[in-house]
Amino acid sequence: MAVGPESVYGLVIGGVEAAAAGGETQELLDPANNRPLARVAVGGASDAGRAMEVAQTAFDGTDWSGGDGSRRAKALGRLAQLLEAGLEEFAVLESRNMGKTVREARVDVGYVVRTLEYVAGLADKVQGETIPVPGSRFNYTVREPLGVTVHIAPWNYPLLLGMRSVAPALAAGNAVVLKPAGLTPLTAIRLARLAKAAGIPDGILNVVAGPGGKLGEALVRDRRCRSVSFTGSGEVGRRIAQLAAERLVPATLELGGKSPVIVLADADLDRAAKAIAQGIFGNAGQMCWAGSRLLVHESVRAALHDRLRTIAEGLRLGAGTEDGVEMGPLVSREQEHRVLDYIQFARDDGGTVLTGGGKATAPELVDGNFVRPTVVTDLPPSARAAREEIFGPVLSSFGFRDVDDAVRLANETPYGLFAALWTRDLASAHQLARRLDAGMVVVNEPPITFPQSPFGGFKESGIGSEQGIGVVASYTRTKSVLVNIAVPRRKA
Repeated sequence: MAVGPESVYGLVIGGVEAAAAGGETQELLDPANNRPLARVAVGGASDAGRAMEVAQTAFDGTDWSGGDGSRRAKALGRLAQLLEAGLEEFAVLESRNMGKTVREARVDVGYVVRTLEYVAGLADKVQGETIPVPGSRFNYTVREPLGVTVHIAPWNYPLLLGMRSVAPALAAGNAVVLKPAGLTPLTAIRLARLAKAAGIPDGILNVVAGPGGKLGEALVRDRRCRSVSFTGSGEVGRRIAQLAAERLVPATLELGGKSPVIVLADADLDRAAKAIAQGIFGNAGQMCWAGSRLLVHESVRAALHDRLRTIAEGLRLGAGTEDGVEMGPLVSREQEHRVLDYIQFARDDGGTVLTGGGKATAPELVDGNFVRPTVVTDLPPSARAAREEIFGPVLSSFGFRDVDDAVRLANETPYGLFAALWTRDLASAHQLARRLDAGMVVVNEPPITFPQSPFGGFKESGIGSEQGIGVVASYTRTKSVLVNIAVPRRKA
């Protein structure tokens, strides 16, 4: 798989990889050292229009959208096999482009394989129902694909979060246009190259890279767009919702979080500390559902802090492709500066940095976007670092004395994506899970999900959900057919 300063990745439209209409390209940098990694075509409004036109033509002119879901199931199954065969190459490419460790990238690519396999199994099971109605009538429903669906993916899990919505849309019979993040488009382009070999008709899976503002708006505004799925910031999500609403296009939005991790007095602190560290330092904290707010019972707070500090200070930082590295760089200099600013905000608001608190200074790390794993205590709950999504390896810790106080603190946020509980009392866990205002709750686990588990949040964390048994049907529309079967036959 070619990647290097001279490598050029194009737009994939209609099964052909080519330059953008305007000929513009962007240089991508390796987050571990900020050296040139590759060049990628930068699409514009005309490329968006071309991709949508080609996708609509493929939707109308091929039998992909027809009733034989088994054909789609076979093609998606073959795509899963091809991706699995190239898993290591994809993982290395994802690591070099985004910065995460190869170990984490392997898990991500494996998850995409499982997602493709899961939705492939659903592709021929999208079915309607019969409805009892009065009189001599027969009423039934059919589910039809929507048409051309638009998918706008973020940079933190480039392939995984792109294919999380693309795969079920394809399984339902739609043609799709995927816009990966401008910083991290390489694995999406690479996967689109495999579509033909998997048996997906040209034009059914298209990838157009470019700036989110112009290109994303052009895709959503296009009259052929019948659905949009977006994962990213709340600001951009609101804009997409506005554009979709103008055309009454359904939108699925996953917009981030400020997720609480509640540790009760009876928790297994060793297990909890490892999972909490994984949930905030994994992927260098660049996760929408990162457990960034630790709410711990005062009786065990000091002991848990000691464990977290030991883990944080023992993590090996480095390029994601290096053996033994446990935390890679942030995706860009801009993101590094953002995270460092929030750490300074925390200090300004009276927070105490328990560990970390700055840029990594080891000689082999200074050229990259490395921020040391950070734990902050003594922050007021109203502080910016305690309320706003940082998207970096920064954990804010708060104490509580009773469960009601913990629930109040957990829910005192505009977000509602994810929450975690640590306790040995499963009765308490079930009761607390019902009181938490979050779309997903895990007990005695780090952040974890599966293709069969719905993924979505409440409040400002978004609208709708991905994954789960109903995800393929969510990319269809329901048509009701009512037949009067009492109509007399014409006499011969």
